[in-house]
Amino acid sequence: MQRTQVISALADAVARAASSLTHPVRVGLDGADGAGKTTMRLALAVQLRLRGAEVIEASLDDFHHARERRYRQGRDSWRGYTDDAFDLARVRSDLLDPLGPRGDLRFRTRSRELATDTALDDPWLTARPDAILLVDGVMLQRPELAGAFDRMIFLDASERERYRRLALRDGADPEPEAPSNVRYTLAHRHYRAFCRPDERADVLVDHEDVHGPVILRGAPA
Repeated sequence: MQRTQVISALADAVARAASSLTHPVRVGLDGADGAGKTTMRLALAVQLRLRGAEVIEASLDDFHHARERRYRQGRDSWRGYTDDAFDLARVRSDLLDPLGPRGDLRFRTRSRELATDTALDDPWLTARPDAILLVDGVMLQRPELAGAFDRMIFLDASERERYRRLALRDGADPEPEAPSNVRYTLAHRHYRAFCRPDERADVLVDHEDVHGPVILRGAPA
């Protein structure tokens, strides 16, 4: 299936989900680093906006904890990445819960500027009840975020391919077991083993080939 067809099929699935709710549909795009989550989110947002939808885009990367907390278990600790990298309480209180069934529709899409490690205090925005929220991030199906998403899309790609992309994008070491990568490699292996995100997601996409993704489950063309 061509990429444009996959994007269209995913947009159909999101639109169907939105039509059954009285609050914004909260869609997560889950996957390990380098799986292509942000690229997919951007493409899906374009397709949905072309259909007239109000789309809110956000990324878990804009909800990091302060650097001191992120590395309190050590800069190479995979447990530290799992436990301390992201401010999941703020993700819920500022973004996901306000757009849920008991929310007031007032939201913010970020809490910290990662590059400068600066806390942000953005103004609150107000969503329409029929809006669509797209959030990309790693480990979105962890227990701390249980019940906070209405639909989950999991993008799957091999470690070798993901680190190849990260090497091209960020100059990272392409070897998954490299010392600079082990923090992330082990965290994602642990998440996959214990949370089974590929099995639990509503939609599973093989994203090994970003130009020719394949929907394996959940959103037929």
